[in-house]
Amino acid sequence: MQLITDRLVLRPWSLIEVAAVVDCSRAVDWADDFPGEDDRAIGSLFDQYPDLFGEYGHRLIVERDSDLVVGSIGLDWPPSEGTLEIGCSVVASRRGRGYASEATRALADFAFTAPGVHTVFADVDLPDPASVRVLEKAGFQRWATEEHTARFGITKTDHHGCETG
Repeated sequence: MQLITDRLVLRPWSLIEVAAVVDCSRAVDWADDFPGEDDRAIGSLFDQYPDLFGEYGHRLIVERDSDLVVGSIGLDWPPSEGTLEIGCSVVASRRGRGYASEATRALADFAFTAPGVHTVFADVDLPDPASVRVLEKAGFQRWATEEHTARFGITKTDHHGCETG
């Protein structure tokens, strides 16, 4: 299932794309700077954690205007006591456009359609203010702060719906 937002499509990875990321190959429908370091790390986990391929697993972020893959986003599936962690990465050439917040909001909304899921959270390094802004723009609230890390979260009652297709 794809998730469609105003400017993005969030779609599952194909086995061919996973292999290309792991093998450092290129695909014609990737932005010039995709995959990033985080995307390579996710690609390398698919063999070990097949649930990453599931309906609620990791997805590629596709820019609708160009049809280019510009990042990845995912939920750490399966949930633990109704809670899921979310992570997102957008390539440098597409940062500052609000894509990460748009994708994060859409995937969090989708996560709440899973049975028993009531909370989505993300941990962020405080020296990374851009990630803090992404989560705040996506509707997440700061729940806790430790030395150099903050936990942001959103609950099912807080989320705003998005279009899926």
